[in-house]
Amino acid sequence: MATLYLASASPRRSELLTQIGVAFTTRIVPIDETPQPGEAPATYVERLARAKAAAVLDSLPEREGAVVLGSDTAVVLDGRILGKPLDRDDAVATLTALSGREHQVLTAVALISDERSSARVVTSSVRFKALEQTQIEAYWATGEPRDKAGSYGIQGLAAVFVSQMQGSYSAVVGLPLCETAELLAEFAIPCWQ
Repeated sequence: MATLYLASASPRRSELLTQIGVAFTTRIVPIDETPQPGEAPATYVERLARAKAAAVLDSLPEREGAVVLGSDTAVVLDGRILGKPLDRDDAVATLTALSGREHQVLTAVALISDERSSARVVTSSVRFKALEQTQIEAYWATGEPRDKAGSYGIQGLAAVFVSQMQGSYSAVVGLPLCETAELLAEFAIPCWQ
């Protein structure tokens, strides 16, 4: 059986892979995550997922039998990618923009080996209730939004902001499990190991 590497420092992605019983080793190689001018959100997340996986594959001393999983998530409002917040003001502005509105969460997952590569992009819609400024400030004070795309984590304290969701919950968290399992099967890596 192939050796699976997860090209991500995200504890959420590690937890999700573990949840479906997949054995893996985490390995991270930093890449530039800056969107290209005019790049569509779906193209952006797939490009980053593939780039993360390719960078880890290229870094392995022994590549034979290695498969690398890369993933990336973007929160998109009105066609604009909302990345991780730069600071408190950026997070407050992002959460204020999301307040009372629906936005999309796009998550790409890519698997790459020396022989092949395959990727999927999953789009989910999330609606926030109207947020009070005091709620936004209190949420920032928890520290949770600091490393999250869109300045929030649906699996954490911000769950109380979500009034509606359509699509894949696990994709919004950071890894679409149904699609990930399908890709793993293409590479002969079973779930529930």
